[in-house]
Order: sequence, then structure tokens, then C-alpha cells
Amino acid sequence: MPAKLDTLGFLISDIARLTRRAFQDRLEGAALSVAEARTLYLVSRNEGMRQVDLAGMLEVQPIAMARLIDKLEAMKLVERRPVVEDRRAYQIFLRPEAKPALDALETEAQGLRREITQGLSADEVNAMHDALSAMRANLQTLIRKK
Repeated sequence: MPAKLDTLGFLISDIARLTRRAFQDRLEGAALSVAEARTLYLVSRNEGMRQVDLAGMLEVQPIAMARLIDKLEAMKLVERRPVVEDRRAYQIFLRPEAKPALDALETEAQGLRREITQGLSADEVNAMHDALSAMRANLQTLIRKK
């Protein structure tokens, strides 16, 4: 059997990079940048998370996250609420006005997923999803052990 040219890690990283680029192309001319869209989506899945923790999840500096939240707040898509125990910290919540933006992002994402998985059967896509989910869980366990 011939050796694979790409390692699994490189392949996953390259797919993530190309997916972000393709999604960016789809958002061309939209009200939200890719960074703003990713932030809004992450807030929708983690409402009430502290701003600094969102920065960690997106692997951006806290000041960059503050600017992204500022922009989303100006668009009335999210709101900051002070953390009672730590007056320097903020939790981030969606505003009702975010729903149409999230729906539009999901429509674009669904279309992109269809194109990305073109030629793969539903069983292949499900198996890949399950395998990648298991790998993520293994990595999270490794990181927590430190």
C-alpha cells in the first residue's frame, strides 16, 4: 500500500482552512465578516459564556474578542452582562435580533456542507463525523490531563 502524502493532522488543518476560505467567499458582501459570524455562532452555542473564554475557544487575544463583541453589540446581535462575582468580566448573550442572522448563516453553511461532501454517501459522512468527534474528545481528554 503506498504511503499517504498528507498526515491526518495536516489534512484536517487544510480542510479547516479551505472551509473557512470557502465560507468567507460565500459571505462576500454580507453584513458579517467570517470572524463576526464565527463569534455569533459560538455565542449561540455557549450563551452566557464569559468573553475571555470565548476568546480562548476562537484562539484570539482577549482584546480582539472585545472588538468583535463591540461590533456585534453595535449591530444589536449580542449583549454583554456583567459577571456578578467578577465586575471586570462579562458574559455574552444573544439578542432576539440575532435569529435572522443565524438563520442566514446556517443556510449558507448547509449549502457549503452539501458541496464539501459531494460524492460521499450519507453513511460515509456520518462515519467521518463520528470518527472526528471521537478524535476531538480524545484530544480534549489529553489537554485536560495537563
